[in-house]
Amino acid sequence: MAGKKIQSAKRRRFINNSIVHVILAILAAIWVFPIVWVVLTSFRAEQGSYVSTFFPQSYTLDNYIRLFTDTTILNFPKMFMNTLFIAVCSCILSTFYVLAVSYCLSRLRFRLRKPYMNMAMILGLFPGFMSMIAVYFILKAIGLTEGNLIKLALILVYSGGAALSFQIAKGFFDTVPFAVDEAALLDGCTRWQIFTKITLPLSKPIVIYTVLTSFMAPWLDFIFAKVICRANSDQYTIAIGLWNMLQKEYIDNWYTCFAAGAVLISIPIAALFLYMQRYYVDGLSGAVKG
Repeated sequence: MAGKKIQSAKRRRFINNSIVHVILAILAAIWVFPIVWVVLTSFRAEQGSYVSTFFPQSYTLDNYIRLFTDTTILNFPKMFMNTLFIAVCSCILSTFYVLAVSYCLSRLRFRLRKPYMNMAMILGLFPGFMSMIAVYFILKAIGLTEGNLIKLALILVYSGGAALSFQIAKGFFDTVPFAVDEAALLDGCTRWQIFTKITLPLSKPIVIYTVLTSFMAPWLDFIFAKVICRANSDQYTIAIGLWNMLQKEYIDNWYTCFAAGAVLISIPIAALFLYMQRYYVDGLSGAVKG
């Protein structure tokens, strides 16, 4: 009798696992389908946005080549370098802001600590683009909306509010024992030395997680970049360039190049995420513990 119950339980478990695997396989196919379509379109030789077949009739590398050679209308290499410069600078500043504020809120006790955390929580409920018009006029008033200063304006916008996103890093720092800081203080270390030489080396997962998210935000942003760049085409980022490829005057000639550009800009992010995935998961689990 007991053996039949065990076999029945194993059978139910097998059926349940099979159902879960089938559902996950269907969901994976749905999620991968748009990616496959974009990749195939990037190699399609037929021009235009409307075709009668899902699979390309012929394949070519000309779409990728054209992105880097035909710069008379849409200068993809220039936009790529603009975005890379803005993303790297914003990533460095944002990472420092987030980690420094998170460490202070985790380790120090001061009068405005809780009011600041409450304010940051409330402000985080509102989308950032609600303030983009006000931000634009502030930048315009100080002369940062023309020429090469637009890059500086975007870097300030992307990194300026980074410290409000301290919750995950603070949760991770809370898991680092306070005894480590106390021992370092007894040995004569300053708070800065504790932060840079002890806490950060012990917190590599959250540091990598913060770097990854801080880089992705400016790399993929469109709204703020479009508002601040306006008609300054030499300062466009990749997101604006790809959007322009879908405009009615360009879509017939640049549609397949748009797909090629989408593939190119996704490769660095995908490779970086896959390489750092285990640190990403460790960082989130550390925050949950806190």
